[in-house]
Amino acid sequence: MLNLKQPFQSLRWLGQWSWLLLAVSVLLWNWSAPAMAAVSSAGHSFVAAAVERVGDAVVRIDTERTVLRSVDPLFNDPFFRQFFPGLAPLPQEDRLRGQGSGFIIDSSGILMTNAHVVSQADTVAVRLKDGRVFEGEVRGVDEVSDLAIVKLKGVTEPLPTAPLGDSSAVKVGDWAIAVGNPLGLDNTVTLGIVSTLHRSSAQVGIPDKRLEFIQTDAAINPGNSGGPLLNEAGEVIGINTAIRADAMGIGFAIPINKAKALQERLVRGEKISHAYLGVQMTTFTPAMAKENNANPNSPVMLPEVNGVLVVQVLPNTPAAKAGLRWGDVITAVDGQPITSAEELQAVVDASKVGQVLNLTIQRGDRVQRVSVRTAELPGAA
Repeated sequence: MLNLKQPFQSLRWLGQWSWLLLAVSVLLWNWSAPAMAAVSSAGHSFVAAAVERVGDAVVRIDTERTVLRSVDPLFNDPFFRQFFPGLAPLPQEDRLRGQGSGFIIDSSGILMTNAHVVSQADTVAVRLKDGRVFEGEVRGVDEVSDLAIVKLKGVTEPLPTAPLGDSSAVKVGDWAIAVGNPLGLDNTVTLGIVSTLHRSSAQVGIPDKRLEFIQTDAAINPGNSGGPLLNEAGEVIGINTAIRADAMGIGFAIPINKAKALQERLVRGEKISHAYLGVQMTTFTPAMAKENNANPNSPVMLPEVNGVLVVQVLPNTPAAKAGLRWGDVITAVDGQPITSAEELQAVVDASKVGQVLNLTIQRGDRVQRVSVRTAELPGAA
């Protein structure tokens, strides 16, 4: 038999709860309306507005450099040379082409990019979005921070510039917009978020750099290097640079504040010096010490303290000359506590070449003071 009461009971239930459904709908609308306004303004997204603000200042950089390579190994074969003793092989030249991105920071034609994009280049050609091509002169390069400044030649009128933001204000979860020329595809834009901050170059897999990267899931591909990473307002917060071949959807950018700190010196072509100690190190905790000390085969007993463990002391370095040893735990620098390798590296980076750093170390059960005079990092440009 058909139950006629059930539909009316359902309607009665709906009526009782309609006020709650209406309240939830209003809350959802109030929450989504600002987001919709941010995503859509005059029919365009905030991404479009940000890119429109910066896009004309983003450039494509094409480079060429000459490398010498040895000829056929047959010339080095003793059997061959005994028949042709006077024949000396001539080295052959190869032209290597590279490509990257950059962005103009001064209307006179000063642009910023990565050092690895233009380093050792014989020729630099810079193509603007409007199709104009300028010859570029590399003014300054710092390999350690992977930054470079290029000056465009023949500029007769002001060029569009990219507004620089403040990378110290960036938060995890903020929008991140990558602009550049990946894989030779000019004027490409990708969108993501800032997934983490202060990712050290050692963690990224490039220990020869001295950087803390902005990590983003905005797609960054070969050719993006040197291009800008933007916030939602269209301000440059980073310079796209590092790509891990084994990473899926992860890219890295140099914080723009790091670049701004070196900008004027690179424009003048000054050499950028970097201080170093000469140790390999890792963050150390009491738990790690307990694990080590519980192992009967451990070669040394380590102190159960927070600090930085010296894993290796490189020969002929300031650390070696000061008497630092493997197994030392650095707990303070100039009286300031140090609890991580990143903190110690930041102190060294902020110091001048030749500056004396007074280290407090725990060696076994003894606390000692060691003074280390920093030296210039070998290979620093």
